[in-house]
Order: sequence, then structure tokens, then C-alpha cells
Amino acid sequence: MNIQAEKIEIMKMVLETENPGILDSIKKLLKKESKTDFWETLQNDKKEEILLGIEEIENNETIDFDEFIKKHL
Repeated sequence: MNIQAEKIEIMKMVLETENPGILDSIKKLLKKESKTDFWETLQNDKKEEILLGIEEIENNETIDFDEFIKKHL
């Protein structure tokens, strides 16, 4: 089923329901989806730092927390 057919199917289900709880849940879900993703609000230098950290983790370039703390006490 393509995206347009999915939308039509969902609209039919919404129109047929008499359950206010379901309608409220759908409304909350759609409002939540429309909010801006925090990633888009970050400055480029912060994004680069995060991506570098993820890369280091993936390459096992990490140290144990206790080892880190010992060096800084």
C-alpha cells in the first residue's frame, strides 16, 4: 500500500470512530511529530562534536569511567 492509500485508510478509521480517547491520542501524536527535532536546533560545531563522539565509540576509542576519574583526582 502506498503512502496516499495509507493516509486515506487512516482518515476513514478516524472518521468512523466515536471514541474521544482515540481522537485525543491521534491529535497528541500528530502534534508531537510536528515539533522541531532538537538536532536541527544545534549549531554545526556541536553536531560535529556529537558525531565525532559516536565515531569514537564505534571505533572502540573509549576508556573506562573509573580509569578516567583516577587521572583527574
